[in-house]
Amino acid sequence: MTNLKNKNIIYTQDLTKSDILKIVNTAKRFANKKSSKLLYGKVIANLFFEPSSRTRFSFETAAKKLGAETIGFSGTESTSLKKGESFEDTIKVINGYSDCIVIRHPDNGAAKRASKIANIPIINAGDGSNQHPTQMIMDIYTILESHKKINGLNVALIGDLKYGRTVHSLSIALAMFGANLYFISPSQLKMPAWVKTELKKHKAKFSEITKLSDVLNKLDILYSTRVQKERFKSMSDYNKVKNKYILNLKDFINVKKNLKIMHPLPRVNELPTEFDDTPYANYFEQAQNGLYVRQAILSLILGAIK
Repeated sequence: MTNLKNKNIIYTQDLTKSDILKIVNTAKRFANKKSSKLLYGKVIANLFFEPSSRTRFSFETAAKKLGAETIGFSGTESTSLKKGESFEDTIKVINGYSDCIVIRHPDNGAAKRASKIANIPIINAGDGSNQHPTQMIMDIYTILESHKKINGLNVALIGDLKYGRTVHSLSIALAMFGANLYFISPSQLKMPAWVKTELKKHKAKFSEITKLSDVLNKLDILYSTRVQKERFKSMSDYNKVKNKYILNLKDFINVKKNLKIMHPLPRVNELPTEFDDTPYANYFEQAQNGLYVRQAILSLILGAIK
């Protein structure tokens, strides 16, 4: 039986298919019940070195609904990091104040570094352009809710696949579950080689294309992402691709009836609001599911649920 107590959640590769399903099935229980006090007396540290809305607020809400207290920060302006304190010292200090650390950081590998310092569970809430495993779990949850399965589904991920940590984590999980993958991006923003290496380990079926129209009518899931301005060193490079993949409702004529559009949010202009009232829109439900998934994660790794 899968036991997640005291487990770090750093990368998708750290989780088995059974681990993911354990969290998903536990999240379903939270979606159908009122708040409980499973984590009364626990303290969750939310360390957000980088801006966040949904991830930070859903972790905070999850903790409070479970009866836990939260500490932490969003931005480092009011912390000793501003005075020159090292990342390592910050983690060592917070380790002594809390029972679990949720960390978002602009540097790839930051959560892994924290896990080598702390002796409490570390949850990666996004490390640079690397991974975002809890987003992956809520995405898997959302797909299972809408389609009841993943094996054999046609899933396209479109937009910024180079810097998009959400699609990195999700692609690996979708490969584990047997989905057929289509990567749609400009050549400058292709899926990184290391992700494709992971996919090959799972014998995943994937192809890289540049036109959504080539596959739109066969898709079950279309996962749209914004081009991340903050990851570009050159504004000219950003401007070349920022409007490359804007979805147009007029193109959605002969699509599958069960097609769902997902997006990790925030969106900019790639997903127009005209999609919001269509049967395809599933991104706000996706965001809501993040609360249930994070309730499940906190309960499982802190041993409140087996």
